[in-house]
Amino acid sequence: MTSYQDAGVDIAAGERAVELMRARVAKARRPEVVDDASGFAGLFDASALLRYRRPLLATSTDGVGTKVDLARRLGVYDTVGHDLVGMVVDDLAVCGAEPLFMTDYIACGKVVPERIADIVGGIAEACALAGCALVGGETAEHPGLLEPDEFDIAGAATGVVEADEMLGPDRVRPGDAIVALASSGIHSNGYSLVRHVLRNSDLTLESRPAELDRTLGEELLTPTRIYARDCLALARAGGVRAFAHITGGGLAANLARSLPATVDARLDRSSWTPPPIFTLLQEHGGIPQPEMDRTFNLGVGMVAVVAPDAADAALRLLASRNVPAWILGETTEGTGACHL
Repeated sequence: MTSYQDAGVDIAAGERAVELMRARVAKARRPEVVDDASGFAGLFDASALLRYRRPLLATSTDGVGTKVDLARRLGVYDTVGHDLVGMVVDDLAVCGAEPLFMTDYIACGKVVPERIADIVGGIAEACALAGCALVGGETAEHPGLLEPDEFDIAGAATGVVEADEMLGPDRVRPGDAIVALASSGIHSNGYSLVRHVLRNSDLTLESRPAELDRTLGEELLTPTRIYARDCLALARAGGVRAFAHITGGGLAANLARSLPATVDARLDRSSWTPPPIFTLLQEHGGIPQPEMDRTFNLGVGMVAVVAPDAADAALRLLASRNVPAWILGETTEGTGACHL
Protein backbone atom coordinates (compact mmCIF):
# COMPACT_ATOMS: atom_id res chain seq x y z
CA MET A 1 0.00 0.00 0.00
CA THR A 2 1.19 3.51 -0.86
CA SER A 3 0.99 6.28 1.75
CA TYR A 4 1.24 10.07 1.75
CA GLN A 5 4.62 9.66 3.44
CA ASP A 6 5.78 7.46 0.54
CA ALA A 7 5.02 10.48 -1.69
CA GLY A 8 7.26 12.64 0.49
CA VAL A 9 4.77 14.35 2.82
CA ASP A 10 5.32 13.69 6.51
CA ILE A 11 2.18 14.68 8.44
CA ALA A 12 3.73 13.74 11.77
CA ALA A 13 6.68 16.07 11.15
CA GLY A 14 4.26 18.89 10.42
CA GLU A 15 2.44 18.27 13.68
CA ARG A 16 5.76 18.23 15.53
CA ALA A 17 6.71 21.58 13.95
CA VAL A 18 3.43 23.10 15.15
CA GLU A 19 4.10 21.86 18.67
CA LEU A 20 7.64 23.28 18.68
CA MET A 21 6.57 26.73 17.49
CA ARG A 22 3.51 27.08 19.74
CA ALA A 23 5.23 28.75 22.70
CA ARG A 24 7.16 31.18 20.50
CA VAL A 25 4.07 32.22 18.56
CA ALA A 26 2.24 32.90 21.83
CA LYS A 27 4.61 35.82 22.43
CA ALA A 28 3.28 37.62 19.34
CA ARG A 29 -0.18 38.49 20.63
CA ARG A 30 -2.31 41.55 21.08
CA PRO A 31 -5.29 41.89 23.44
CA GLU A 32 -7.64 41.85 20.44
CA VAL A 33 -6.63 38.33 19.38
CA VAL A 34 -9.41 35.77 19.91
CA ASP A 35 -8.51 32.10 20.08
CA ASP A 36 -10.10 29.78 17.51
CA ALA A 37 -10.16 26.31 19.03
CA SER A 38 -10.19 24.66 15.61
CA GLY A 39 -7.06 26.48 14.47
CA PHE A 40 -8.40 26.97 10.95
CA ALA A 41 -8.58 30.77 11.15
CA GLY A 42 -6.99 33.62 13.01
CA LEU A 43 -9.51 35.83 14.82
CA PHE A 44 -9.15 39.51 15.70
CA ASP A 45 -11.73 41.48 17.67
CA ALA A 46 -12.76 44.26 15.27
CA SER A 47 -14.59 46.14 18.01
CA ALA A 48 -11.17 47.65 18.72
CA LEU A 49 -11.74 49.77 15.62
CA LEU A 50 -14.74 51.51 17.20
CA ARG A 51 -12.42 54.04 18.80
CA TYR A 52 -11.61 55.35 15.31
CA ARG A 53 -13.78 58.00 13.66
CA ARG A 54 -13.18 56.57 10.19
CA PRO A 55 -10.78 53.61 10.29
CA LEU A 56 -9.05 52.65 7.06
CA LEU A 57 -7.70 49.11 6.88
CA ALA A 58 -4.33 48.78 5.19
CA THR A 59 -2.86 45.51 3.93
CA SER A 60 0.51 44.43 2.62
CA THR A 61 2.10 41.18 1.48
CA ASP A 62 5.69 40.29 0.64
CA GLY A 63 8.42 37.70 0.92
CA VAL A 64 12.16 37.66 1.58
CA GLY A 65 13.31 36.78 -1.92
CA THR A 66 16.53 34.93 -2.60
CA LYS A 67 17.98 35.82 0.80
CA VAL A 68 16.43 32.54 1.93
CA ASP A 69 19.02 30.73 -0.19
CA LEU A 70 21.83 32.16 1.93
CA ALA A 71 19.97 31.21 5.11
CA ARG A 72 19.65 27.66 3.77
CA ARG A 73 23.33 27.45 2.88
CA LEU A 74 24.40 28.73 6.28
CA GLY A 75 21.83 26.73 8.23
CA VAL A 76 20.54 29.87 9.99
CA TYR A 77 16.77 30.12 9.93
CA ASP A 78 15.54 32.57 12.57
CA THR A 79 16.75 35.82 11.00
CA VAL A 80 14.74 35.57 7.76
CA GLY A 81 11.59 35.70 9.88
CA HIS A 82 12.62 39.19 10.98
CA ASP A 83 13.18 40.09 7.33
CA LEU A 84 9.70 38.94 6.40
CA VAL A 85 7.98 40.97 9.09
CA GLY A 86 10.03 44.07 8.32
CA MET A 87 9.20 43.91 4.63
CA VAL A 88 5.47 43.69 5.37
CA VAL A 89 4.74 45.85 8.42
CA ASP A 90 7.02 48.70 7.36
CA ASP A 91 5.07 49.04 4.14
CA LEU A 92 1.96 49.55 6.29
CA ALA A 93 3.73 52.17 8.38
CA VAL A 94 4.39 54.31 5.31
CA CYS A 95 0.78 55.53 5.28
CA GLY A 96 0.74 55.81 9.08
CA ALA A 97 -1.06 52.51 9.66
CA GLU A 98 -0.54 50.58 12.87
CA PRO A 99 0.07 46.89 12.09
CA LEU A 100 -2.58 44.76 13.79
CA PHE A 101 -2.09 41.15 12.73
CA MET A 102 -0.08 39.00 10.34
CA THR A 103 -0.15 35.53 8.81
CA ASP A 104 2.72 33.63 7.24
CA TYR A 105 3.21 30.91 4.62
CA ILE A 106 6.18 28.54 4.40
CA ALA A 107 6.74 26.18 1.48
CA CYS A 108 9.49 23.59 1.85
CA GLY A 109 10.75 20.44 0.21
CA LYS A 110 10.74 18.55 3.51
CA VAL A 111 9.34 19.53 6.89
CA VAL A 112 12.16 19.53 9.43
CA PRO A 113 10.31 20.51 12.63
CA GLU A 114 13.23 22.34 14.24
CA ARG A 115 13.89 24.37 11.08
CA ILE A 116 10.25 25.36 10.68
CA ALA A 117 10.06 26.28 14.38
CA ASP A 118 13.12 28.53 14.00
CA ILE A 119 11.63 30.30 10.98
CA VAL A 120 8.27 30.86 12.64
CA GLY A 121 9.95 31.75 15.92
CA GLY A 122 11.83 34.53 14.14
CA ILE A 123 8.59 35.76 12.60
CA ALA A 124 6.90 35.79 16.01
CA GLU A 125 9.78 37.65 17.67
CA ALA A 126 9.73 40.29 14.95
CA CYS A 127 5.94 40.64 15.18
CA ALA A 128 6.35 41.33 18.89
CA LEU A 129 8.90 44.04 18.07
CA ALA A 130 6.45 45.60 15.61
CA GLY A 131 3.49 45.38 18.00
CA CYS A 132 1.74 43.08 15.54
CA ALA A 133 -0.02 39.80 16.39
CA LEU A 134 0.87 36.62 14.52
CA VAL A 135 -2.59 35.07 14.25
CA GLY A 136 -1.95 32.15 11.92
CA GLY A 137 0.04 30.60 9.14
CA GLU A 138 0.56 27.60 6.90
CA THR A 139 3.43 25.21 6.30
CA ALA A 140 3.30 23.31 3.02
CA GLU A 141 5.53 20.37 2.09
CA HIS A 142 6.29 20.22 -1.64
CA PRO A 143 8.38 17.09 -2.31
CA GLY A 144 9.58 16.85 -5.87
CA LEU A 145 8.96 20.55 -6.46
CA LEU A 146 11.52 21.75 -3.89
CA GLU A 147 14.65 19.96 -2.76
CA PRO A 148 14.51 18.66 0.84
CA ASP A 149 16.55 21.59 2.19
CA GLU A 150 14.86 24.29 0.10
CA PHE A 151 12.15 26.61 1.39
CA ASP A 152 10.46 29.92 0.73
CA ILE A 153 8.44 32.22 2.98
CA ALA A 154 5.81 34.88 2.50
CA GLY A 155 3.46 36.83 4.71
CA ALA A 156 0.61 39.31 4.80
CA ALA A 157 -0.43 41.83 7.42
CA THR A 158 -3.35 44.13 8.11
CA GLY A 159 -3.15 47.51 9.80
CA VAL A 160 -5.37 50.48 10.53
CA VAL A 161 -5.05 54.24 10.20
CA GLU A 162 -7.47 57.08 10.90
CA ALA A 163 -8.61 58.41 7.51
CA ASP A 164 -7.77 62.05 8.22
CA GLU A 165 -4.36 61.09 9.65
CA MET A 166 -3.20 59.05 6.67
CA LEU A 167 0.24 60.11 5.48
CA GLY A 168 1.25 60.42 1.85
CA PRO A 169 2.29 62.58 -1.10
CA ASP A 170 -0.63 65.01 -0.79
CA ARG A 171 0.86 66.34 2.47
CA VAL A 172 4.36 67.02 1.10
CA ARG A 173 5.33 70.64 0.43
CA PRO A 174 8.43 72.36 -0.99
CA GLY A 175 10.90 73.15 1.77
CA ASP A 176 10.17 70.03 3.82
CA ALA A 177 13.10 68.27 5.46
CA ILE A 178 14.01 64.72 4.43
CA VAL A 179 15.19 62.54 7.31
CA ALA A 180 17.04 59.27 6.70
CA LEU A 181 16.60 56.33 9.08
CA ALA A 182 19.61 54.04 8.88
CA SER A 183 19.26 50.49 7.64
CA SER A 184 20.76 47.56 9.50
CA GLY A 185 22.44 46.44 6.28
CA ILE A 186 21.19 45.15 2.95
CA HIS A 187 17.79 44.20 4.43
CA SER A 188 15.98 41.92 1.95
CA ASN A 189 16.47 43.38 -1.52
CA GLY A 190 19.20 42.84 -4.07
CA TYR A 191 20.18 39.32 -3.04
CA SER A 192 20.06 37.95 -6.56
CA LEU A 193 22.82 40.43 -7.38
CA VAL A 194 24.64 39.52 -4.13
CA ARG A 195 24.55 35.85 -5.08
CA HIS A 196 25.79 36.71 -8.58
CA VAL A 197 28.78 38.51 -7.04
CA LEU A 198 29.50 35.50 -4.82
CA ARG A 199 29.45 33.18 -7.82
CA ASN A 200 31.76 35.39 -9.87
CA SER A 201 34.33 36.69 -7.38
CA ASP A 202 36.72 35.41 -4.74
CA LEU A 203 34.21 36.18 -1.99
CA THR A 204 32.57 33.32 -0.10
CA LEU A 205 30.11 33.20 2.77
CA GLU A 206 33.01 32.15 4.98
CA SER A 207 35.23 35.09 3.93
CA ARG A 208 36.32 37.55 6.62
CA PRO A 209 36.98 40.76 4.69
CA ALA A 210 39.03 43.41 6.46
CA GLU A 211 36.12 45.84 6.09
CA LEU A 212 33.83 43.68 8.25
CA ASP A 213 34.06 42.53 11.86
CA ARG A 214 32.51 39.13 11.10
CA THR A 215 32.15 36.67 8.24
CA LEU A 216 30.49 37.78 5.05
CA GLY A 217 27.73 35.24 5.58
CA GLU A 218 26.93 36.66 9.03
CA GLU A 219 26.85 40.17 7.58
CA LEU A 220 24.56 39.18 4.73
CA LEU A 221 22.08 37.54 7.11
CA THR A 222 21.78 40.66 9.31
CA PRO A 223 18.02 40.98 9.92
CA THR A 224 16.02 43.82 8.44
CA ARG A 225 15.50 46.72 10.84
CA ILE A 226 11.83 47.02 11.77
CA TYR A 227 10.69 50.65 11.74
CA ALA A 228 6.93 50.37 12.30
CA ARG A 229 6.84 51.51 15.92
CA ASP A 230 9.45 54.21 15.28
CA CYS A 231 7.44 55.58 12.36
CA LEU A 232 4.24 55.56 14.39
CA ALA A 233 6.00 57.39 17.23
CA LEU A 234 7.19 60.04 14.76
CA ALA A 235 3.71 60.39 13.31
CA ARG A 236 2.17 60.83 16.76
CA ALA A 237 4.75 63.52 17.59
CA GLY A 238 3.51 65.59 14.64
CA GLY A 239 5.07 67.20 11.60
CA VAL A 240 5.45 64.06 9.48
CA ARG A 241 4.22 64.47 5.90
CA ALA A 242 5.13 61.10 4.41
CA PHE A 243 7.35 58.06 4.71
CA ALA A 244 9.11 55.96 2.08
CA HIS A 245 10.21 52.38 2.72
CA ILE A 246 13.47 51.85 0.82
CA THR A 247 13.17 48.41 -0.74
CA GLY A 248 13.54 47.14 -4.32
CA GLY A 249 14.33 50.01 -6.66
CA GLY A 250 16.57 51.83 -4.22
CA LEU A 251 16.40 55.19 -2.50
CA ALA A 252 15.42 57.52 -5.34
CA ALA A 253 12.71 55.34 -6.87
CA ASN A 254 11.00 54.59 -3.57
CA LEU A 255 11.11 58.15 -2.27
CA ALA A 256 9.67 59.39 -5.57
CA ARG A 257 6.56 57.30 -4.86
CA SER A 258 5.90 59.50 -1.81
CA LEU A 259 6.18 62.80 -3.67
CA PRO A 260 3.38 64.75 -5.37
CA ALA A 261 3.73 65.67 -9.03
CA THR A 262 4.75 69.25 -8.15
CA VAL A 263 7.57 68.51 -5.70
CA ASP A 264 11.10 67.11 -6.11
CA ALA A 265 13.43 65.66 -3.50
CA ARG A 266 17.09 66.62 -3.48
CA LEU A 267 19.31 64.28 -1.49
CA ASP A 268 22.89 64.99 -0.43
CA ARG A 269 25.21 62.01 -0.94
CA SER A 270 27.79 63.63 1.34
CA SER A 271 25.39 63.44 4.29
CA TRP A 272 26.20 59.78 4.89
CA THR A 273 28.66 57.02 4.13
CA PRO A 274 27.13 53.70 3.05
CA PRO A 275 28.10 50.78 5.34
CA PRO A 276 31.18 48.77 4.24
CA ILE A 277 29.12 45.83 2.91
CA PHE A 278 27.91 47.93 0.00
CA THR A 279 31.38 49.10 -1.01
CA LEU A 280 32.67 45.54 -0.66
CA LEU A 281 30.04 44.16 -3.02
CA GLN A 282 30.48 47.01 -5.48
CA GLU A 283 34.24 46.57 -5.71
CA HIS A 284 34.27 42.77 -5.94
CA GLY A 285 31.34 42.70 -8.33
CA GLY A 286 32.37 45.60 -10.55
CA ILE A 287 28.92 47.14 -10.06
CA PRO A 288 28.51 50.67 -11.47
CA GLN A 289 27.10 53.31 -9.13
CA PRO A 290 23.77 53.71 -10.96
CA GLU A 291 23.18 49.97 -10.54
CA MET A 292 24.01 50.19 -6.85
CA ASP A 293 21.57 53.09 -6.51
CA ARG A 294 18.64 51.23 -8.00
CA THR A 295 19.33 47.86 -6.37
CA PHE A 296 20.32 48.48 -2.74
CA ASN A 297 19.23 50.76 0.09
CA LEU A 298 22.88 51.89 0.58
CA GLY A 299 22.34 52.30 4.30
CA VAL A 300 18.99 54.11 4.27
CA GLY A 301 16.10 51.81 5.15
CA MET A 302 13.31 54.33 5.69
CA VAL A 303 12.84 58.00 4.87
CA ALA A 304 10.60 60.49 6.65
CA VAL A 305 9.50 63.73 4.99
CA VAL A 306 8.78 66.20 7.79
CA ALA A 307 7.86 69.85 8.18
CA PRO A 308 11.06 71.94 8.39
CA ASP A 309 10.30 73.06 11.94
CA ALA A 310 9.84 69.43 13.06
CA ALA A 311 13.15 68.07 11.77
CA ASP A 312 15.23 68.59 14.91
CA ALA A 313 12.56 67.06 17.13
CA ALA A 314 12.30 64.08 14.77
CA LEU A 315 16.04 63.47 15.04
CA ARG A 316 15.91 63.68 18.83
CA LEU A 317 13.00 61.26 19.00
CA LEU A 318 14.74 58.74 16.76
CA ALA A 319 17.95 59.03 18.78
CA SER A 320 15.97 58.27 21.94
CA ARG A 321 14.68 55.12 20.21
CA ASN A 322 18.22 54.07 19.16
CA VAL A 323 17.56 54.63 15.46
CA PRO A 324 20.50 56.37 13.74
CA ALA A 325 19.09 59.21 11.64
CA TRP A 326 20.24 62.36 9.87
CA ILE A 327 19.05 65.11 7.52
CA LEU A 328 19.31 63.61 4.05
CA GLY A 329 18.03 66.51 1.98
CA GLU A 330 15.01 68.67 1.32
CA THR A 331 12.07 69.03 -1.02
CA THR A 332 11.79 71.70 -3.70
CA GLU A 333 9.33 72.69 -6.37
CA GLY A 334 9.56 70.24 -9.23
CA THR A 335 7.92 67.39 -11.14
CA GLY A 336 7.84 64.52 -8.64
CA ALA A 337 11.44 63.35 -9.12
CA CYS A 338 14.12 62.40 -6.61
CA HIS A 339 17.68 63.54 -7.29
CA LEU A 340 20.73 62.00 -5.63
